[in-house]
Amino acid sequence: MSRIDRMGWGIGKMRLAHFGALALSFLVSGSAFSQQQRFNTIEASKNGWFAEQSRSAKWYLSQHKRLTTAIATLQPQRPGVVDAYVLSIGLDSDPVFTRESSEAANVLARRYGAAGRTLHLAAGADDKAIGPAQGSPSNLAIGLAAIAAKMDPKEDVLILFATTHGDPVSGLAYRDGEYAGGMIGPQRLANLIDGVGIKRRMVLLSACFSGIFLPLLTNDQTVIVTAASSQRTSFGCAPGNDWTFFGDALVNNALRKPQTFDAAVGEATRLIYDWEGQLRLVPSRPQVFVGDNARVWLDALEDKMPKTPTAKVGRPAISSD
Repeated sequence: MSRIDRMGWGIGKMRLAHFGALALSFLVSGSAFSQQQRFNTIEASKNGWFAEQSRSAKWYLSQHKRLTTAIATLQPQRPGVVDAYVLSIGLDSDPVFTRESSEAANVLARRYGAAGRTLHLAAGADDKAIGPAQGSPSNLAIGLAAIAAKMDPKEDVLILFATTHGDPVSGLAYRDGEYAGGMIGPQRLANLIDGVGIKRRMVLLSACFSGIFLPLLTNDQTVIVTAASSQRTSFGCAPGNDWTFFGDALVNNALRKPQTFDAAVGEATRLIYDWEGQLRLVPSRPQVFVGDNARVWLDALEDKMPKTPTAKVGRPAISSD
């Protein structure tokens, strides 16, 4: 196992251990949860449990205002037009995920004509008046519901980009330093999206082991691309990086160009394979799924993409550690 492999897997186990300890610290004596002798992270991920501690009242008010303002600016859908709504979320407060989710929101909004129909959420939010709302499981749920209320589910499309650490059983990690921890598993994410009635969706998951989400998120109207298979880590998640390998290859390189989605995914996959080969890493094996009827809306969006590329942002993932 490479040093980067060990780092990625070690971080994943640390996140789970931290979440279990944090959540247990909130159990109130006499509650149903307090009867459990051991916190079950698998059940936590399945049911969307997460915990927060030591937040100030000022922080909560600031987050409420940020999210309310962001939702209020979402433009309604246009009848007769396939509108894309982008939700880009960094679920871990390590800066790489904030940087990646922020620029992903910009790139996806431009490519798919979602200016005015984009939400960016990022863990690590402070209590100042500006900045994205917290990238938390609850804000993800609220954001999805808000988008569903604006869109026509028979006509429009959700584009969800999520970046964080991942676990081969529990899914996507939510962490904000010592303040918050949790997991979003495949069942929970599927329940959230299906629960608001969004069938037309593109889901891009930048996390280790993110291939575990494919079985529960797929339908004939879905497009999914994951950074790794259900059994492999992905790379580039060091806090000081500007991009993970997946985010750099797919978003910062391929999706900036006026090429088809298939060509973009092909380019991104080749880049990741080349980078991993140069560093002698165990291949992450990104996964791709395109539903039988997804081409209807995907082709409609791609027909309107800008005809000129944009310049890449930040340091290449392979050049940073």
